[in-house]
Amino acid sequence: MAQQLNDIVLVPTDFSEICQNAINHGVELAEYLNYKLVIIHVINRETKSQLKKADLDVSAIADKLNDIANDIREKSRISVETITREGSIFNEIHEAASDTGAKIMILGTHGKKGLQYLVGSHALKVVTKSPVPTIVVQDKSFDKGYKKIVFPINSFTEARQQVQWAMHIAKTFGSVINIFREPHTDPILAGKLNVVTSQIKEAFDKNNITYSIHDAEKSGNFAEKMIEYATAEKADMIMIMTDADIFSPNFNAGAWDEKMMFNKDKIPVMCINPVMTGKVYYEYITLI
Repeated sequence: MAQQLNDIVLVPTDFSEICQNAINHGVELAEYLNYKLVIIHVINRETKSQLKKADLDVSAIADKLNDIANDIREKSRISVETITREGSIFNEIHEAASDTGAKIMILGTHGKKGLQYLVGSHALKVVTKSPVPTIVVQDKSFDKGYKKIVFPINSFTEARQQVQWAMHIAKTFGSVINIFREPHTDPILAGKLNVVTSQIKEAFDKNNITYSIHDAEKSGNFAEKMIEYATAEKADMIMIMTDADIFSPNFNAGAWDEKMMFNKDKIPVMCINPVMTGKVYYEYITLI
């Protein structure tokens, strides 16, 4: 049986400025989609240590969440719910996403810091193991939505799943999809890339999606070139798949994902777990 999905944006917080940026982004997204906003804090050892130093008990966490929710209610028309859980950040965030049936999660980060000091591969773990797509944000506001999306592809791209999400987002926000292709000197890989590109073009044309295709320069790091391109195009979002299985055996997916998520130009990055997409989202829902 498919997971029950609800019109919910989930935002984890550790009450830092970084996570407040994510909450603000989540509020604007929920307003645009007419979704409910759910804010979660996971009480772990770090939380308990901070509470002990301040001579407070765990009820202070609920009070703080309520203050945030009430402030949102005063300024916005959206429905807001807060929840606390105790245990591992990784497990509890993922379980909360599943239990609430959230369709999307907003994760705040700055560089490699944010969300209760998650760094590097730890932050990556939250994203790649999430049962829902996650938009990683730094301090860029939602503004008017995701009008310009950069959509990187290579010969290993799982086209069906990434395309499905791109079309959902494009139809919802009236987005233009900028396909950015990794160059290949190997004729076999170049041929595969052309097949992937043709499949994407066919799907976009069939669904009246506005798009353009650009090839990266053959020299230089593809991820860096892609970020440079996204910055030059003033992109509102970069959309990537976050699973090593979609890349070649020699491709360092973790390094790629980190470079994207923590990009210095602070462009929001939508990260999609292809396993999740195949089992739940692709077959059973329309995102928005």
